[in-house]
Amino acid sequence: MSKKNKKIEIKGSEITIVKSNKEDYISITDIAKYKNPEATGLVISHWLSNRYSIEFIGLWEKMHNPDFNVTEFRNIRNESGSNGFILSSKNWINSTNAIGIISKAGRYGGTYAHKDIAFEFASWISAEFKLYLIKEFQRLKEEEQKQLGWDIRRNLTKINYRIHTDAIKENLIPKNLSKKQISFVYASEADVLNMALFGKTAKQWRDENHIEKGNIRDYANVSQLVCLANLENLNAVFINEGYEQNTRLKKLNQIAIQQMKILLQDHTVKVFNNKKGGGNK
Repeated sequence: MSKKNKKIEIKGSEITIVKSNKEDYISITDIAKYKNPEATGLVISHWLSNRYSIEFIGLWEKMHNPDFNVTEFRNIRNESGSNGFILSSKNWINSTNAIGIISKAGRYGGTYAHKDIAFEFASWISAEFKLYLIKEFQRLKEEEQKQLGWDIRRNLTKINYRIHTDAIKENLIPKNLSKKQISFVYASEADVLNMALFGKTAKQWRDENHIEKGNIRDYANVSQLVCLANLENLNAVFINEGYEQNTRLKKLNQIAIQQMKILLQDHTVKVFNNKKGGGNK
């Protein structure tokens, strides 16, 4: 599945969510399966043919779509309720230039609706189903926000680490070393930071946590990541100034203790730490 596509499960039914113009669109084809898995298109058409549904999605289009064909919308609305009137999603999209409902082909094909409209459709299917859909959708968005924040913090650490490794390259690595020797120097310097902040090397952490995936920094909380980013910058400065490794380790450890005391007392950082729900194990 594309990274932009997500799936949530509602009462045993998988519901696909895709991105379109940076907005979330929910598969109403998947929602319709809850009512009739053999005739999802017919279920959607019956809902679209309802005058209240037409007025709702028409109002949504007026609010969000400057290219919405209001004249065609009025014609469709006037016809609704008449004998034999059936409105398919394709006819609605083509006639009104709608953007709130879209059709997708391919592996994840089907009819999708902007979340506002999808929730309304779910309500028509089942009030209970709608409530579960909203709850699961909100849970998904909260998880995405947590992951986004975590990725930003991890990327910040990686950027700072580039400054750190450049300082090592310029000042600590003699010419003509083998790749293995060079990697040993980098690992050694990484463990200077690990020892200063966590009190253990990466290998010691792995030996203690052999079941866990990732490394010691993947299990750091927000306070530790902020402190680590600061230590990386300071270590680069200390390297450029010519301090020996053992001297740098002592200075960095003292700074780490001071910064962690401050960070752990900060209310905003406490909130982020709680959201991350992590820390060293």
